[in-house]
Formats: sequence, C-alpha cells, structure tokens
Amino acid sequence: MTTLVLAGHGTRSARGEETIAGLRDLVRRARPGSRVEAAFLEISSPSLAGVLPGLPGPVVVVPLLLAGGYHVHIDLPSVVAGARPDAVVAAPLGPDPLLAAILARRLAGAGLRPADSVVLGAAGSSDPAALADVRAAARLLAVRLSRPVTAAFAATGAPSLGEALERLRSGPAPRIAVASYLLAPGFFQGRLESSGADLVSAPLGVDADLAALVWARFDQACWRSSRSSRTISSALSSREGRKSAPTNIS
Repeated sequence: MTTLVLAGHGTRSARGEETIAGLRDLVRRARPGSRVEAAFLEISSPSLAGVLPGLPGPVVVVPLLLAGGYHVHIDLPSVVAGARPDAVVAAPLGPDPLLAAILARRLAGAGLRPADSVVLGAAGSSDPAALADVRAAARLLAVRLSRPVTAAFAATGAPSLGEALERLRSGPAPRIAVASYLLAPGFFQGRLESSGADLVSAPLGVDADLAALVWARFDQACWRSSRSSRTISSALSSREGRKSAPTNIS
C-alpha cells in the first residue's frame, strides 16, 4: 500500500494545526483503508523529515501548498531527498477549478453580493512563477463568479493587498470582498481580516472538494511514477537486448 503524506508548511496557530488534522482525517475517510499521514516542513510537529524514514512501502508526498515557489521547488524536494529519496513528490494543489469552487462557497457564506468587487487574497512569494499561479487561480475564480477578480498579496508580490483595495475603492463597486486563498487560519488570515475590506471569507479549510483534489494529485503522481518506471525499464531492456544480440561473423 502506498502511503499518502500531506506536507504542510507549518504554523504557530493552534486552529491552523487543527484544520490540517481535520483535512487529514477527511482525506482518510474519502478512501477507507488508505494510509494517510500529515507532517510539516517547519514550526509545527511532526516534522516531515522525522516522519518519512519510518513509513513502510511506497510513499507519495502531496504538498499542502496552493502555488509553486521556494517551498515547492527547493525546500520540500530537499527534505524528501534527505529523508526518503524513494518518495514521489506530487504537484502543489493550485491552481485548480476545485479550489475556485471552494472559494466561491466561502465567499457566499461570508455574504458576497452581486455588485461586490472581489480580491483573491494570497500570502505571496518572491518567485514569479508562484505569483503567476495565484493570478491563474484568480482567473478561475473570475470564471466561477462571472465577474473580475484581482489577485493581491498580503506579504510579497504586486499588487499588495492594500494597493488592490485602494484601487478598487476608487471604482463604482459599493463593497470589496476578499476571498482568502489560504488553507487554514493563522498569521496571513489575520492580515486579510485586518485589511479594511468589507468582508473576508474563511480559509479553504476542511472541505470534501479539497480532499478530492489531494487524491487527484496523489493519483497523478502515482501515474507519473509508474510511467517513468516503465520507460526506464523498457530502455534498459532494449539496451541489454542490443548488447546480447549475436553477431554474425561468417
């Protein structure tokens, strides 16, 4: 049996850790009998580096990250290579239409109105590719809501959340809604909530669509790994066949 390991960034928020634990339990229930663990890159326990070596059988690590960036491309692969080099690392969760569906539900639950302007509020990154992923997520949400959505960042990236709000305040929309593009409560959710927006949705949190997306990333990683193994095996067999082929010297 292949073990699925949910790899979170880590947080000092107890509610954030509870959310990740709840998501782990929901992912387990989605496929009864499956082996699912949760671990963290930093701050929270258990650590990913500590969990991986003790897991039996094949392992697939699914990053609980919404975009590419340092943690996806550098930090996580480094930890996996050092602790469990045979493990397969899946793609990050976002962008994806399932996330747009959850975001739309969270906004509706927060009281979104038809005339509201919408901002997708993310933590941000110094990696341009990660910012591009967030902007792609904003486009998916715009399609879902049938209205423009501006991607903005609470830490690193342009426009900043404050800049986006200021720009929209000068427009015709009576209110501004911020869709929280975060997995769980914590430091950055606090930044979104103190931004001055008229409403801020809850984080993505524990959701059946999120659990389904985790399993989709797991299945994709298993398929890629299996295909890669078949390709390597075929190449080796072909090379060995050429080496052992008899030579006609008559």
